[in-house]
Amino acid sequence: MTNSLPGHMTAPPPEISDDDLSKIGTLLETRHNFSITNYKIKYMKRRLALRMRACRCTDTATYLDLLHNSEPELNLLKKGLTIHVSHFFRNPTMFEKLRKDILPSMLETAPPSLTFRSLGCAGGEEPYSLALLLHRHFPHQLKQTRIEIHGLDIDDDILQTAERAVYQEDRLKEVSPLLRTRYFSPLGAAWQLTAAIRDMVTFHKLNIMDIDTLTPCNLILCRNTLIYFTREDQEKILFGIARLLPSGGILVLGKSETLTGGVRRYFSTICSIERIYRKL
Repeated sequence: MTNSLPGHMTAPPPEISDDDLSKIGTLLETRHNFSITNYKIKYMKRRLALRMRACRCTDTATYLDLLHNSEPELNLLKKGLTIHVSHFFRNPTMFEKLRKDILPSMLETAPPSLTFRSLGCAGGEEPYSLALLLHRHFPHQLKQTRIEIHGLDIDDDILQTAERAVYQEDRLKEVSPLLRTRYFSPLGAAWQLTAAIRDMVTFHKLNIMDIDTLTPCNLILCRNTLIYFTREDQEKILFGIARLLPSGGILVLGKSETLTGGVRRYFSTICSIERIYRKL
């Protein structure tokens, strides 16, 4: 049974029509070159309602007026629509699968260089986790094979955060004491990743819908990113990934994501639980 006090009832979520959403989308595209057309409508409205509540706007007309007159709020809305929450070794069992089964076979028959990419890398935790894994467990192979790790995201500010590699305690909850002691230094109330690992990763701006502009690579992490896109655009992104990977290349999706439509024919499943696939 839930108790409620008079005068303290939760306000209903703001009503956001498709037309209002379109107007806000036009403003974001005009002022920030950021298109919301590829994202799921329900997701966009849910994130938009959160910003409206934060600004105490009860209707979209008031909020639209605020957006027209407040560049800071327009920036905050854009950030709110592109989720940037992650932590080191998110889903540890996936990274353990990489360490035990995937990376050894890739490095055993490796060409002179390999390229790994993290799409929608947020604050850099995912590509840095990959770098930590390689530096800790494959030091000999790193001397023989040049490995490039790229983190890609649409948000300039979050990429700058990733390059600084300073993280609060909650982002390190899956980092072992050994790794923390060896690879992180305290910085006030936060922790900074050592330069040896920072130097292994480069960051670049990318709208994932422009995936065809990338050059080929050997491993792609695209986790918890596709779920925000329409099914049609999920397939477009996945076909783009298929074109980037050579035969034997590895794709890792998030736990709630899977290969869709005709793109399945380009991959075999290595581990259905961890959503790891090999390009045929």
